[in-house]
Amino acid sequence: MSSLLSDLRIVEVSAFVAAPLGGMTLAQLGAEVIRIDPIGGHIDYRRWPLAPNGTSLYWTALNKAKRSVALALDKPEGREIAQAIITASGEDAGFLLTNLPASGWMGYEALSAKREDLIMLRLTGNPDGSAAVDYTVNCAGGFPMATGRGGEPVNHVLPAWDVAAGLYLATGLLAAERHRRRTGRGQEVTVALADVMLATVGNLGYLADVRVNGAVRPPMGNDLYGAYGRDFATADGRRAMVVAISNRQWKALGKATGLGDRLAMIGPLMGVDMDDEGGRFLARDAISAVLAPWFAARTLAEVEGAFTGTGVLWGPYRDFGQLVAEDARCSIANPLFREIDQPGVGSLLVPGSPLGFPGLGERTDHRPAPRLGQDTEAVLADLLGLPSAEIGRLHDAGITMA
Repeated sequence: MSSLLSDLRIVEVSAFVAAPLGGMTLAQLGAEVIRIDPIGGHIDYRRWPLAPNGTSLYWTALNKAKRSVALALDKPEGREIAQAIITASGEDAGFLLTNLPASGWMGYEALSAKREDLIMLRLTGNPDGSAAVDYTVNCAGGFPMATGRGGEPVNHVLPAWDVAAGLYLATGLLAAERHRRRTGRGQEVTVALADVMLATVGNLGYLADVRVNGAVRPPMGNDLYGAYGRDFATADGRRAMVVAISNRQWKALGKATGLGDRLAMIGPLMGVDMDDEGGRFLARDAISAVLAPWFAARTLAEVEGAFTGTGVLWGPYRDFGQLVAEDARCSIANPLFREIDQPGVGSLLVPGSPLGFPGLGERTDHRPAPRLGQDTEAVLADLLGLPSAEIGRLHDAGITMA
């Protein structure tokens, strides 16, 4: 599996989530991804959470399977070496992935002058190039106002726009590579974080709802909008989410709980069609009033026992600790995961790529993140052909870090 993109060499100059995730996505599919950082690390190198020794678990998690080069990017010679790595020869090289200000030595004009077919993937905050981060984009997109139960906006912990932008960057790079293979031409591809948010709002129909219906989706707690879904408390203080979108799921819920006849009475009483997801949405409070005592009388384990194998669509609420302790999907029982030795941290349970390619045999995409700068000398020697004496001079002059 990790050989799928083994002919691609991509250079990443990045920080935080989106671009590192895009680079790691490609690295886990086999691309050689060289991350260039300033000596001492970039602004995300010490970001929380940290291991007891101060190693960033965040940084190591987002940079698995990459190579690391550390250069004095504040010095002309360090910047020249970075340019040489980015624009090095090779039919399947000449890719730059970045979410940092791309001007001067790292601008598309300067780099494409050194390699005409350069492909540069550049993430900005806003379409005009001004700065933005996930939280400043998210607050403007309507989702925090539709989350929770109203009154005050609720920010989600998941950096959804960063994650989506990272995957767009990876997709954009592969599309640009295909175009270059056909035409021989490179290009600068831009993605704005705000546009990722706006596209999603439009793709989910919320913009059309405003334009066509004059409607704004209201906050409604954990209810599923437009169909039936709600969370319930169990006898042991846990919570479970139940969803019934299709008629098959709806009937399975009634059968598994033994409440099918009572649930069927709601439709005539309220004048709604219980065989339609919209009807079940309108009757959600009445449905939940019937279901709540059933959940309250059972532990989470008993709920699981009643629902397993029935076709009911449900899931338990878990914090991160409970996820690790209780969910077999979050273990080596799932081929997504493997235990690896992460330098500076120790043994970790880490995911590979969520993409599965069963025809390619055993997964080999579980590789640790590098130590900062650990590949500097090898890249300078193998890629740029620098002799050991020159590499030593650069190190002694503070231009490189090994």
